Amino acid sequence: MVALPDRLSMSAEEYLAWEPTQEERYEYWDGEVVAMSGGTRNHNRISGNFFRILDDALVDRPCEPYIVDVKVQVETGQKYFYPDVVVTCDDRDNDPQLVQFPSLIIEVLSPSTEAVDRGIQFAKYRQFSTLQEYVLVQVEQPGVEMFRRNQQGQWVLSEYGLGDSLQLESVNLEIAIADLYRQIQFS
Repeated sequence: MVALPDRLSMSAEEYLAWEPTQEERYEYWDGEVVAMSGGTRNHNRISGNFFRILDDALVDRPCEPYIVDVKVQVETGQKYFYPDVVVTCDDRDNDPQLVQFPSLIIEVLSPSTEAVDRGIQFAKYRQFSTLQEYVLVQVEQPGVEMFRRNQQGQWVLSEYGLGDSLQLESVNLEIAIADLYRQIQFS
């Protein structure tokens, strides 16, 4: 395997052809290819728990959840991100490499990505007219924040603890927060 710098430049077309051939995942930010950092076991477990719950619940519905290896086209030719979990309920989403019309995006926070997940990525995700909910899940301690777009187009924050249930209107599903943290040990 050839070592690559943390960032390299290429066109979006080159990125979309090159990236699927790589062993690691890379996001695309305005011409720069950015290596994705590895996650912890707890990060992986929480992402997997969320995906499993969604996948089981949506099996007979027109919504499709994806985990980790499916990127979201945020701005054509400009930005392609890898959320931890993404759900699309839009039949226009038929590209085998990416999601263009997400209804739900979940990010499991880590110290190295939390500022980006809360900041620039959420700002970019809010531009999707199809996105209804954005969920941030803590890893270091139990806690979930959900931003939901209301009828006026404003994003409203709701916070949840270990004993609560998360109502996802985008996919008409209620999830116990404790189920997201199944098999997680906190220090």
